[in-house]
Amino acid sequence: MGRSLVIARREVGSFFTTPVAYVYLAIFLVLTSVFTFFLGDFYDRGQADLLPFFSFHPWLYLFLVPAIAMRSWAEERKSGSIELLLTLPVSVAEAVIGKFIAYWFILALALAMTMPLWFTVNYLGVPDNGIIIAAYTGSWLMSGAFLAVSLCVSTLTQSQVVAFIVAVVLCFLFVVSGSEIVLDVFKNWATNDVVDTIASFSFMTHFDAMSKGVLAANDILYFLLVIIGWLYAGVIILDENKAV
Repeated sequence: MGRSLVIARREVGSFFTTPVAYVYLAIFLVLTSVFTFFLGDFYDRGQADLLPFFSFHPWLYLFLVPAIAMRSWAEERKSGSIELLLTLPVSVAEAVIGKFIAYWFILALALAMTMPLWFTVNYLGVPDNGIIIAAYTGSWLMSGAFLAVSLCVSTLTQSQVVAFIVAVVLCFLFVVSGSEIVLDVFKNWATNDVVDTIASFSFMTHFDAMSKGVLAANDILYFLLVIIGWLYAGVIILDENKAV
């Protein structure tokens, strides 16, 4: 884990030495504000909660997380520095975990910068802060799932654009798999067990309960398994390329 943290510090440091980091954080804050106050009718609802804020997070992450992760391994491949990284006294798994920790920390920082919204809600009313804490936790876990998928995709190509597009498509499938439009297609010919299984893969299905304050063990476990599974897939891909 110590080597992974060294890599994580390197990634965070290199990220914040470029204007991209500040532009990314600014875009995240602007979009969350626009979606919450304008599309979410924050004031018109007359309720002291952050449900409009959290309801848009899956759609924000759908584009913003692949955007931040697309350069992680794709840039290493393009510049040739991946060969140097993989010859260092660090395992592929440690390198993958280190990059994941770095970008997950950046996503946590972006979430933390939205705290003024939480303070605003407490100023305007008396919200259930336990629900808000659970929703923040769920959002961070979900961002980790988006990130693991995006990082895995980035190991497959040298092109950041390709990594971004493929990651968005895959993440979109995870988001909409639990929607009624998708499930209605399967209800016409599949059994209820199959339909329920498809719905269970949806990020929205598991995050919805968390955004309402329910931190169920199965929802937490789901996001953790998605993270572990896609990171493991990334390790396998890099190991095969290292052996070639």
